[in-house]
Amino acid sequence: MMGVKLSFPKVVGKQVYGSLYECEEEILKDSRKLEQIIKEAAEAGNMNLLDIKSWKIGDGVSIVAIVLESHITIHTWPEYRFATVDVYSCGAHTDPYKAFMYIVNKLGAKRYTINEADRSSEF
Repeated sequence: MMGVKLSFPKVVGKQVYGSLYECEEEILKDSRKLEQIIKEAAEAGNMNLLDIKSWKIGDGVSIVAIVLESHITIHTWPEYRFATVDVYSCGAHTDPYKAFMYIVNKLGAKRYTINEADRSSEF
């Protein structure tokens, strides 16, 4: 096809984030279990895990996983059975939606919101 130029972004950026409601309270308190879930979510999304850090804040946990392609975060409020999740990837080979849904399922969320953002760039 002459005259048709296909354009692919120079920087691929895909972000999936949301709020999880009515989660399993005991999991939301357990930093070790959350670290395992985030490792498995990175694998499910075809991301390369570099490091994980977690902090206990009251009964809740904030956990950040740095992946070669960007990051995955989970912040929990067990007393409300609530968590927020952010999966951001700059890798065309990754699937942040799959990683997000893995976390939703493992936290036992009865309902959730999901948002997606295209953070790609041509420049």
